[in-house]
Amino acid sequence: MSAFGATLRRELLLGVRTPAEIINPLFFFVVVVSLFPLALSPAPDTLRLIAPGVVWVAALLAVMLSLDSLFRRDEECGALEQLLVAPGELYLPVLARLLAHWLLTGLPLVLVAPLLGYMMQLPVTVLDTLWQSLLLGTPALTVIGAIGAALTVSVRRGGILLALLVLPLYVPVLVFGAGCVGRALEGMATGSVLAILAAMTMLAISLGPFAVALGLRISSGD
Repeated sequence: MSAFGATLRRELLLGVRTPAEIINPLFFFVVVVSLFPLALSPAPDTLRLIAPGVVWVAALLAVMLSLDSLFRRDEECGALEQLLVAPGELYLPVLARLLAHWLLTGLPLVLVAPLLGYMMQLPVTVLDTLWQSLLLGTPALTVIGAIGAALTVSVRRGGILLALLVLPLYVPVLVFGAGCVGRALEGMATGSVLAILAAMTMLAISLGPFAVALGLRISSGD
C-alpha cells in the first residue's frame, strides 16, 4: 500500500503542476455541450430530448482527450521503464495512476455536468441521475481508455490508433449511461441501470489494471 500511496501522491502533484492537463478536458467538455444549442434548435423540448446523449458523448470524448498523455510523460523521461523493471506487481502502482487520472480529469466532469444538464433544459429532478451515472461510469471510461493508452504509449502520434482501440469498448458504458438519464427523463426507475454501470466500473477496476500492466509490458517489449 505504500507504493499505492506514493504513486498516487506523485501523480496528483504532477497533475497540479501541469494544470493544462486538468483544464483542457474540462474546457472541451463545456464547449462541446455548449455548441449544441447553437447548432440545433434552442427549443427547450429539443434540447431536453438530446441532452442525455450529448452530455455523455461529450464526457466520453473529454476523457479520451486526456488519455494519450497518461503514460506518455513517463515513457519519455524513462520513469515508465523503471516502473516495469521494479520488483513487485504493477497492479497497485497502475491503480494509483488511474485513480489520480480520474480525480484530476473525470471528477471535474462529474461536478460540472449538472450545470450543463440544466443548460440543456434537463429537469432538476433528472440532474441527480445525470451526475450519478457519470460518477459511476467515468471510472470505467478511464480504465478502458488506459488499456488503449498502454498499448499505444510507444507509438508516436498514436491518438487515432488509441481511438480505434477504445471506442468500441466504450459503447456499453455509453449506452447504459445515456440510457439511464433518458429513463429518468421519462419518469422511469433508474436503479437497475445504475447498478449495471456500477458493476461495469467494478469489473473494470478489478481487471483493468492487470490489462494495463500487460499492455505496458507489450509496448516496452518485455
